[in-house]
Amino acid sequence: MHNVPKLYSAELTGINAELVEVEADLNVGLHSFNIVGLADKAVSEAKERVNSALKNSGIKPPTKENRKITVNLAPADLKKTGSHFDLPIALSYLLASEQMAEFASDGKIFAGELSLDGGLRSVNGALNIALLAKKMHFKEFFVPEENAEEAAMVKGIRVMPAKSLLEIIAHLEGERKIEPQKETDIETAAAEPLIKISHIKGQRSAKRALEIAAAGGHHIIFSGPPGTGKTMLAEALIALLPTPSYEEIIQMTEIWSAAGLLSRERRFVNARQFRSPHHTSSLIAIVGGGQNPKPGEISLAHRGVLFLDELPEFKRDVLEALRQPMESGRVTVSRVKKVIDFPARFMLVAARNPCPCGYFGDPEKECTCNANAVFRYQKKISGPLLDRIDLQVNVPRVPVDELMGEGNEDEDREMKTRIESARNLQRERFRSAGLDHYANADMTSRDVDRLVRMEKPAEEFLKSTMEKNFISARGYYRTIKVAQTIADLGNAPIIKKDHLAEAFQYRIREE
Repeated sequence: MHNVPKLYSAELTGINAELVEVEADLNVGLHSFNIVGLADKAVSEAKERVNSALKNSGIKPPTKENRKITVNLAPADLKKTGSHFDLPIALSYLLASEQMAEFASDGKIFAGELSLDGGLRSVNGALNIALLAKKMHFKEFFVPEENAEEAAMVKGIRVMPAKSLLEIIAHLEGERKIEPQKETDIETAAAEPLIKISHIKGQRSAKRALEIAAAGGHHIIFSGPPGTGKTMLAEALIALLPTPSYEEIIQMTEIWSAAGLLSRERRFVNARQFRSPHHTSSLIAIVGGGQNPKPGEISLAHRGVLFLDELPEFKRDVLEALRQPMESGRVTVSRVKKVIDFPARFMLVAARNPCPCGYFGDPEKECTCNANAVFRYQKKISGPLLDRIDLQVNVPRVPVDELMGEGNEDEDREMKTRIESARNLQRERFRSAGLDHYANADMTSRDVDRLVRMEKPAEEFLKSTMEKNFISARGYYRTIKVAQTIADLGNAPIIKKDHLAEAFQYRIREE
């Protein structure tokens, strides 16, 4: 039986890589070059890039073969997209045409786009493929030099960077060895402050709510008239969050790599992200998807902040699509043949005016909207969506004397210290319970029942408040999680009545 060379590459499905076998076969017949295996346009065009790259590298190209060339990308029912199959296709052709010495392909995985002169260009998803390679016990991953630092974030696999196809051929034939890339040493970075808390005058209660949100990873919405500081409060949040862990950096970089947003200047994502899409953004732009599904804004904000300004102005379908990921931390995109999951554990920060003119309920400026317009505007945000927002905060007009006062520069440092201390308490609690959560907002209802402790007066207060106010079962558990965060900020070992009372004031609001 004729031996068909077999190399390995990978296809991105969402942010996960799936193994692809690349085989090449030459048969007698008139010249043809076919790539089979459910390839898209970019993959089908690989034969032109491969042909020119080989010719300009001084190697006999496929067009000089008066034979039928078939390249198979298996499994055949998995759609192949992108240009990263160029490298394994070229190598498999060279093996099939006996233009390079055979080598042990087991334990090696290849990805790279070929330029017409035989150079290697960067590809999307290098980190994702490296994670697959480690999982499947591959030993070496051959990548373009530009992707090497990103791929080397994964420990336990040798990343082999190359500038050209000829470099890889020389290495595989034992003529000139490629030096493996050193493991990438990632330094976590604090997010660049868009604005500091100390720059915001007044608004003590709103700042307190923001501190609770940052300490527990809770969703928050600010309501109030124009110009009261809602956007400034949202922008101040990102700098209050603790620096991300190594695992969080890997998660964030996976998403950004799959989306094709990494570059020479940005090889990995080591700081929490602040995403602020415009209210005209489409459903796919926010949630993700498309013909070749890509992560949306909610996934790009994973472990960071998603800020939706003028929340009622967003399309209804966009707002309702947020409900599932706000609850589960993942977004599911369904296709005919496949269901794709994207991580989306973001903190939602929203801002809204109380009515179209913005002054409904303002004690100083009269609202010009009629009752029907106010009702319609407020109903643009559905009850189920509001029920998923832990902290609902009113941001009133700031008195002039507070606007003219001096800001406290120590406020930022003190608040961040309290937040980091609360996060450390949570991390220790979850570690002791064998959970991999990062913040109180990640807890399920079962986790709340198991981990949260409260004193007897607090239990009685919780029961009586629940009976007096219509609060859903979801609202019940979310209130307890907020109370736990308030207790953590106060370094209290158990939830007290005062903690619950403060948590309830952010949920029970008179509209």
